[in-house]
Amino acid sequence: MKLNPIHIPLPDWVSHILSEKEYFFPSVAERMNLVLELAAQNVKHATGGPFAAAVFDTRTGRLIAPGVNLVTSSNCSLAHAEMAALALAQQKLGCYNLSENNLSCQLVSSTAPCAMCLGAIPWSGISSLVCGARDEDARAIGFDEGDKPDHWIARLNQRGIEVIPDVQREKARSILQQYLDAGGCIYNG
Repeated sequence: MKLNPIHIPLPDWVSHILSEKEYFFPSVAERMNLVLELAAQNVKHATGGPFAAAVFDTRTGRLIAPGVNLVTSSNCSLAHAEMAALALAQQKLGCYNLSENNLSCQLVSSTAPCAMCLGAIPWSGISSLVCGARDEDARAIGFDEGDKPDHWIARLNQRGIEVIPDVQREKARSILQQYLDAGGCIYNG
């Protein structure tokens, strides 16, 4: 039996969005604006769930890699926005540990990570995580975010990963609601 390699490309519209932008986002607010635009476009184009993420160099604000949720369009439960952004960043930089070569990388996510994505964060090598909507906001529209440990933010902090929650939370929540209102598939509810 021949197995095909896993290949989950980002939708074409992502490169069109990025071609209109500068690749440097100096502030956390600017980084979250980009991520929320990607999440909203993912809803508009019906290419996956209402989630987006991106990895940035914290020293320069340079975008390293974006990611959008592609679970429904790729038929792959692993294709979460954070997983895509981390994998693309690691491949682009040629290292599985994003803290190698004196890098300081930040993962910005439209919604706090689910249990799977939370598990990947410590091994990715990022130095900080920025979240828009909360876990309870995703659960409120029907998503099952999995079993996350209590005090997960404090646990990441103990590992040296700074967590900045609730950045533009209301805007992030509204994108989740738009997805639900548009009849988006709640694929693990």
